[in-house]
Amino acid sequence: MKKYYITTTIPYVNAEPHIGFALEIVQADVLARYHRLLSEEVVHNFGTDEHGLKIYRKALEQRKDPQEYCDEYAVKFDQLKKTLNLDYTNFIRTTDPHHVSAAQEFWKLCFNNGDIYKKNYKIKYCVGCELEKTDSELKDGKCEFHPNLELEVYEEENYFFRFSKYQKPLLDFYEKNPEFVVPQGKYNEIKEFVRRGPEDFSVSRLKAKMPWGIDVPGDPDHVMYVWFDALVNYISTLGWPKDKKNFESFWPGVQTAGKDNLRQQTAIWQAMLMSAGLPNTKQVFIHGFMTVGGQKISKSAGTAIVPEEVTNKYGTDSLRYYLLAKVHPWEDSDFTWEKFNEAYNADLANGLGNLVSRVAKLCENFQITFKAISRTDAGRVNRFVFWIPDPELEQKYSEYLDNFRFNDVLGFVWQKISELDRKIEDAKPWDIENKDVSVKFLRDEAVLWILDIARLLQPFLPETADRILKQFAGPKIKAEAPLFPRVK
Repeated sequence: MKKYYITTTIPYVNAEPHIGFALEIVQADVLARYHRLLSEEVVHNFGTDEHGLKIYRKALEQRKDPQEYCDEYAVKFDQLKKTLNLDYTNFIRTTDPHHVSAAQEFWKLCFNNGDIYKKNYKIKYCVGCELEKTDSELKDGKCEFHPNLELEVYEEENYFFRFSKYQKPLLDFYEKNPEFVVPQGKYNEIKEFVRRGPEDFSVSRLKAKMPWGIDVPGDPDHVMYVWFDALVNYISTLGWPKDKKNFESFWPGVQTAGKDNLRQQTAIWQAMLMSAGLPNTKQVFIHGFMTVGGQKISKSAGTAIVPEEVTNKYGTDSLRYYLLAKVHPWEDSDFTWEKFNEAYNADLANGLGNLVSRVAKLCENFQITFKAISRTDAGRVNRFVFWIPDPELEQKYSEYLDNFRFNDVLGFVWQKISELDRKIEDAKPWDIENKDVSVKFLRDEAVLWILDIARLLQPFLPETADRILKQFAGPKIKAEAPLFPRVK
């Protein structure tokens, strides 16, 4: 059986999950579900990043032990499985014992390869990013992603990773793998970053100053820098290094990441893999930021919307639809309640929901009875497990998903919804005087179209697709409660 591995980045547990991160995990969930429907064995990884300075400070602020603090917040992120109807297989925590031992083993490989060394240094550091910042990366002396935070200056002895050593290997890798980073603009951006010359970076912290981290092997005075430890989650979740058979069967994989993670995921992590002698990831998909009402998502500014605020009122699939259809896969996009309401009523309540109710009611009125429909009976293509109705649609559907164009897939599906609406208006199946014609149209066309649409929606709106497939399974079809009741 073909294997497929998809992973998100893993978020810090210093705040509750908001819809900005929901975007990344829902996109990955679509890919995981899609590949399962292709009868592939899928590992879908998600989890929490629990070490580092800002986690340590948050725990101290709340007068809690760091592990206790992380335990509380990890539960909140794992609850996204229910809130967003996620189908991930692995939930990795960087405080898990098997991850700790994997990070230490990874350190040893890089150290033994001569790529980790000690030196004194002085840096400007952004706690929000948990990253060192060079002057060229700053805007008006501030981090562009956390302009509200003052940069901190550190001067101490740390371990460093020889990032500079991997400039040519990274550039060679990018040239041989032009689709490694999607979209093209981000691929060009990371090549330019590496071409300018990567600098060695610190991979440890003095335990006396910041004790919340994984111990450096052989040096009890240091803990690993959070980024070094966290990136290893992508392989520790597959059982590396103990279960190498499982690791090798799924690795390398596909990763979703935000654009603020570009340097870490597509350069630092790839160099670390090269140092450890492990294969690089297949592909990294970089998505844009979400804003709320034109403002960056911020709990302190009151712009952080948690997913439950949306799903409790509109349902899970409504939020999934908006994130996948109305948010651009890799460009910055904005969320407002007005835009959400408009999309919900126009596309879901009046579009898909009305179409399904209309066809079901007509079938009920005519008391249509038929045997369970199979794709063979309908004389259509049966190459996909979930029934793609024609070769052109199958090709576009696969092409869009393989290139992370979620909005284009749903745009295409909603085109089919509009086409069926027009067919119904032309056929006028409610005409009792032409009952035989009406019944034939409903049974042989309308119901098949509804089933096709539902199957196309399975990776995107799984709950809705399941309800439609059950409602239209036959032998009788009855009208049911609306899929998406209109809201004001």
